[in-house]
Amino acid sequence: MMLSPVQQAARQSADNTAVLLEGASITYANWAAQISVLSANLLQQGVMPGTIIATIIPTPVNANKISNHDLAQQTFAIMTLYWACVEIGAIFFPINGHFSVNQIEQLLGRFQIHFIWQQSEIISLERHPALIDLAQNVTTDHQLDNSQPVYAVQKVNPHKPVNIILTSGSSGTPKAAVHGLINHIASAQGSSRYIPLHNNDRWLLSLPLFHIGGLAIVNRCALAGACIVIKSNYITLAQQLEDEAVTHVSMVSTQALQILQQAPQALSGLKALLLGGGVIEATLIASLAQKKVNTYTSYGMTEMSSQITTAKANLQQHHGRALPNRQLKLVDGVIWVKGECLFQGYLEINQQQQYQLHLPVDQQGWFCTQDRGQLNEKGQLILLGRVDNMFICGGENIQPEEIESVLLQHPLVVNAIVFGLADDKFGLLPAAIIEYKQAEVPTKVEQQLAQMVTRQLASFKRPRHFYAWPDIAINGLKINRKQIIATVISTVHNLKNS
Repeated sequence: MMLSPVQQAARQSADNTAVLLEGASITYANWAAQISVLSANLLQQGVMPGTIIATIIPTPVNANKISNHDLAQQTFAIMTLYWACVEIGAIFFPINGHFSVNQIEQLLGRFQIHFIWQQSEIISLERHPALIDLAQNVTTDHQLDNSQPVYAVQKVNPHKPVNIILTSGSSGTPKAAVHGLINHIASAQGSSRYIPLHNNDRWLLSLPLFHIGGLAIVNRCALAGACIVIKSNYITLAQQLEDEAVTHVSMVSTQALQILQQAPQALSGLKALLLGGGVIEATLIASLAQKKVNTYTSYGMTEMSSQITTAKANLQQHHGRALPNRQLKLVDGVIWVKGECLFQGYLEINQQQQYQLHLPVDQQGWFCTQDRGQLNEKGQLILLGRVDNMFICGGENIQPEEIESVLLQHPLVVNAIVFGLADDKFGLLPAAIIEYKQAEVPTKVEQQLAQMVTRQLASFKRPRHFYAWPDIAINGLKINRKQIIATVISTVHNLKNS
């Protein structure tokens, strides 16, 4: 048993800023008190240890009826809910706000959710009569009336499940990965060995809380007694980095490139910039190095509680070695992992309508990531792509990520996805979906891209067709490649039949 990380931080550094919300500071003592109030309210309403509480995470796209201020307030309230769940032994289940009502209803029914926490309304109350809106009893003000906040000391079992994170939803029915606090602690400890985090640091919560990367930031900061800066929707990312003295931030390459071009001084105060979202352009790495920005890349996944390996951004495209509390090996070119960060299993409902956890590991506890990789001469990991992304063209294996890395070298390309397009002669032919840096591009660009692939790889790997990037939002650092490919194929099919 141990103290909740927020309570531990409140005991050690009561007046340290825990959360920065649009310029307003919430100390660890105040936050611990608010969490205690919410914990008591949840218990009064029948929430028991092991109870799953779902909450819909609002996003800027679907929050057109929510003011920017309310959106930030809800983020703080949801973080408070998470720690209240930790304290009472309930299970925090954040759901992507981009999901449709039907998708959410299916999730609620599939996992027999009886409690849903939401600020605005109860979802499908008639279909799920046990659902309860807990928002009306939650204190979301960022200052308490009492000058000396009081919180009930609550020890927690770090081995018990504390959250569910949905993963791999793009390829079908999403899996519900379950973590314990012990997994998050091991993850944070390993991460801080390579990217130190101190109690005077500020980490921008730039990732959604339904993403393991977002929840990892919340856990890391609480364990270090550091400050979580809630992302603002009033000002630009660059301005917030400067105005609120952010020290740690995660972003995708396009965001970093935009800041370098428009406000490079915003990156000067960073202790760590974590770049994600796929292959990173060499020119971007060189530009960040020239500005002396401490830039890192990592390989991670939900099932390993976020980061597995981390490295300084480099032109060799490696992601470093496994961090402490993790192990990594290759079996026939496929990455396997294990360690204290490994999740507790996927939540399932058995035939008796009871909860059970399924942990798909081998006899030695190794988990197959379904990612392909190789180790360089120094034992550093180079990612090659997903096993399920590979396709066969005329008898030749095609790994899309290899082609994408070449396409991204073109100065006008922002994003690239390669997939197999049905062909009567070859079975599948490489096709590319390209997002450009400008609306209008020269007609010869596609020819240039095909020639680049032919020169660096092989002629059979060159894309035979090029398609425009669809208007689909990117959540966190991950591009939903299957959704983007499906959207393009559907558009092509409709055009052929029109």
